[in-house]
Amino acid sequence: MIRFIVVAACLLCSMQAFAQDVVLSGVLRDANTGETLIGAVVSTENNVHATSTNAYGFFSLSLPSGIHKIQLSYVGYETKVEELNLQSSRRLNAELKPLDNLLDEVVVSAKKKDGNVRDAQMGAFNMTMEEIKNVPVLFGEKDLLKTIQLLPGVQSGGEGTSNFYVRGGGSDQNLILLDEATVYNASHLLGFFSTFNSDAIKDVQLYKGGIPSQFGGRISSVLDIAMMDGNQKRFSTEGGIGLIASRLKIEAPIVKDKSSFMISGRRTYADMFLKLSNDQDVNQSKLYFYDLNAKLNFKLNDKNTLYLSGYFGKDDLGYSDLFSFDWGNATATVRWNHIFNDKLFSNTSLIYSDFTYNVQVSSDDTDFSIASKILNWNLKQDFSYYANTNSTIRFGLNVLRQSIQPASLNASRSSNVNSITVDTRQGIDLAAYVSHEWKPLDRLSVIYGLRVNDFMVMGPGTFYDFDADGENTGETFYGTRVAKHYFNLEPRFSASFLLNDQSSIKASYNRIAQNLHQLTNTTSSLPTDQYVVSSLNIKPQIANQGAVGYFRNFMDNGYEFSMEAYYKYMQNQIDFRNGADLQANRLLEGELLFGIGRAYGLEWYFRKNVGKLNGWISYTLAKSERKFDEIDNGNWFSARQDRTHDLSVVGMYELSKSWTLGATFIFNTGNAVTFPSGKYEVDGRSMFYYTERNGYRMPNYHRLDLSATYEPRKANKRFNSSWTFGVYNAYNRRNAYIIDFRDSETTPNATEAYQVALFGIIPSVTWNFKF
Repeated sequence: MIRFIVVAACLLCSMQAFAQDVVLSGVLRDANTGETLIGAVVSTENNVHATSTNAYGFFSLSLPSGIHKIQLSYVGYETKVEELNLQSSRRLNAELKPLDNLLDEVVVSAKKKDGNVRDAQMGAFNMTMEEIKNVPVLFGEKDLLKTIQLLPGVQSGGEGTSNFYVRGGGSDQNLILLDEATVYNASHLLGFFSTFNSDAIKDVQLYKGGIPSQFGGRISSVLDIAMMDGNQKRFSTEGGIGLIASRLKIEAPIVKDKSSFMISGRRTYADMFLKLSNDQDVNQSKLYFYDLNAKLNFKLNDKNTLYLSGYFGKDDLGYSDLFSFDWGNATATVRWNHIFNDKLFSNTSLIYSDFTYNVQVSSDDTDFSIASKILNWNLKQDFSYYANTNSTIRFGLNVLRQSIQPASLNASRSSNVNSITVDTRQGIDLAAYVSHEWKPLDRLSVIYGLRVNDFMVMGPGTFYDFDADGENTGETFYGTRVAKHYFNLEPRFSASFLLNDQSSIKASYNRIAQNLHQLTNTTSSLPTDQYVVSSLNIKPQIANQGAVGYFRNFMDNGYEFSMEAYYKYMQNQIDFRNGADLQANRLLEGELLFGIGRAYGLEWYFRKNVGKLNGWISYTLAKSERKFDEIDNGNWFSARQDRTHDLSVVGMYELSKSWTLGATFIFNTGNAVTFPSGKYEVDGRSMFYYTERNGYRMPNYHRLDLSATYEPRKANKRFNSSWTFGVYNAYNRRNAYIIDFRDSETTPNATEAYQVALFGIIPSVTWNFKF
């Protein structure tokens, strides 16, 4: 690792030969709130020299000395022009004013109008909460996880769920970060709401391919979410009251223009309706979730800023005192931004993250609890070196300590079940990376880099050996030391070549290793799904993904079109033996099977950014398969999340100054599923016989959602409010959530299939306010 960093430093120093004599750097902020602006464009008037702000609002632009007109621009803000006589390097901290009469462009977009064509990065989407506020979703709540499911290459995990799949990968192969902290099982109420309160979110970046070198640990995608910093100008409040949930956000300066705070909370009150029941058991039941986001930031001086942010969320379900089930995430991040000089920017982060769930069952002869916990501490050091306008180098180190307490069963003495304790598993993930964003030619832009990863399987604990049939053949105890190293090199590459000012072709390749594995046998990720780290038996998952694409803009960037093809090959994929026992099992690794996977497809994306009608159409034609020696005689079979067709149509229309209409139509091929091929009888009881894995399909899924947002004319400049009316599943399509089989009650020896639909038509209304 030390040699790696030395090489990176030498590369950094060598780039100084290309640097210009004058450097303009600074931070761009919102003039009304003081929020840093991510991805704002800083350019000379003729666009010969241009750059954009990073995730903390910082920019660095190398220029020849002389007089320049500097243009500062950001989507939804007034463009600002500064005329500067630059004879030496200097700092420019500026604020941009939001456009008062702007129609919110409810589209997913990059900040630069033609960034989708010119940038080397591919397979990436950026969005803000303002841009998705009119997209219809379940129960009328703005939901970024459900919105990204409308993008090409991203699939929903099922009806109403926040779970998602990217380019044929599993749900555990998506890295979800909230202010750099990992979030596990990012859903409330078993997936009907996402973990993220949109009021507290500033910016979202999704990477499906060409994943930058600074990210690692998941082989399918990265969802990087940034929380709002807090209003540095004045006190403000924002919230909403819906049919089953309400939310409130408060932000204000601590010292004006120097420090601020933001705190946002949300809670459902479905449990309050249970209190109306005359049934005492129902009356004492629980059904709610809450979450809390908080952030503080302190501008110590022009070169140092400190951020403190945290999240806590919990779900609590229970029936009387017979059963209870709760789960939740907690994260905390301390970040220090330091500007060494006009070219070198540093971010140092200490990050805490955990996920826990608890199940309690109590009856006359059964009294036990099941508990599981994931805990990690992460220390990151990231540097950005802006050598010149055409060259930026990023490098850093990352040390992650991962600890997993698998599900263990704790039974009372009077219970008819026995207690089971499973060893806690630990690992240390050490990584270093370097990447170079370079524009060697006017038409050619490239990003290339390397991530080096060493995962250390740690004791103390007992590690078990298994034969080919999964039978335990021995065990070894390791103390507090390294039991095994897994070392991986992860090259990354992405390039864009301009065919002309409106179109380009792009290509990318990335190799990524993953050492955290989720064990699930459903398409919907559940809080009780088990997690394991790489061990003596479980090797890191590895993915190699290549992609090529064509990108084209029309009519002054008012319309965008892209087409991407990808192929992903995955090693060390995990499945289960038939009848596997996943809960509270110290020999769990013997239940696992290991194989390979592949996913490939074509993605089309077309969107309109201008006019009263805007929105997008996305379509994915794809295949996702797995291969295990022990399943289907070693033949390829469809993964559970395999879908041939996936179509989303999203439209928003400005009917008037007060009314905005929204509609979303979704169609996709049903998930692959295993159905019985026959049945037999044992002791008078019917038993089903299964043959081909995932050889059948659920029915095709389609749905139409509608919304209407009414925002009355402002009578008070400080107070704004709006009403959002929505209809989920407008034509009441009874989409299959579960299909199961049973003996027919009317026809002897016959078997019948029955379908369970989760949702019909669901209306919603939400009142939103801000002052």
